[in-house]
Amino acid sequence: MTLLAHISDLHLDGSERATRRATRVMDYLRALPRPVDALLVTGDIADHGEEAEYEEAAQLLTGPFPVLTCPGNHDARPAYRKGLLGEVPDQGPINQVHHIGGTAVLMCDSTIPGRDEGRLDAQTLAWIDTTLTALPQDTPALIAFHQPPVELHHPLPDSCMLQEADRLADLLHAHPRVVAVLTGHAHTAAASTFAARPLIVGPAITWTLRLPWEGDQAADRDQPPGLAFHILDDDRRLTTHYRVVL
Repeated sequence: MTLLAHISDLHLDGSERATRRATRVMDYLRALPRPVDALLVTGDIADHGEEAEYEEAAQLLTGPFPVLTCPGNHDARPAYRKGLLGEVPDQGPINQVHHIGGTAVLMCDSTIPGRDEGRLDAQTLAWIDTTLTALPQDTPALIAFHQPPVELHHPLPDSCMLQEADRLADLLHAHPRVVAVLTGHAHTAAASTFAARPLIVGPAITWTLRLPWEGDQAADRDQPPGLAFHILDDDRRLTTHYRVVL
């Protein structure tokens, strides 16, 4: 069994509010009686893509577990690489595979610099294909990136979702080892399907999306930050639980 925590959209901007909300969630995770096997962070770690925001993230996103990240549309690849990953700044896509227990977790870069919508470019799709092909036959995999590849029935996230999602769907049909797709971006806990697999959207730390039938203002800044727990069992069945952190 693999136990993963999943957060998204911290939007760290140097403000006391953003820092407080992220700290609250990390304190909750660090205090769990049974530590998670890893924490996934699906993008928009920084709000302005500034190096100082990633330096703060590097200090906050620590615990008795590995922390796996991917960028979102508010993130800037060079500053992300330097401030968060400690790497040489570079404009190329940030794709990383992590082995957590017996599970491969592919953290993928779906960002288009300067745009809110996403796309998995040819380089990233080729990396996903090569990485999945190289895994041992009995290794399950999860794929995570920022923008959801399906409509969530809200005009805000649906206006800037993943583009050309059929290219990823075609790739996943060739790789049955992929159990589920995990994303962020929408600022709401949600579940759907994509390419005949579960699609799980992690809730946001910074603010919660108010759905159309809940009111006209999209951003509900009074809701507490949320997170998801994903359990991948030995039968490759994914179960997700959502929590808010008061």
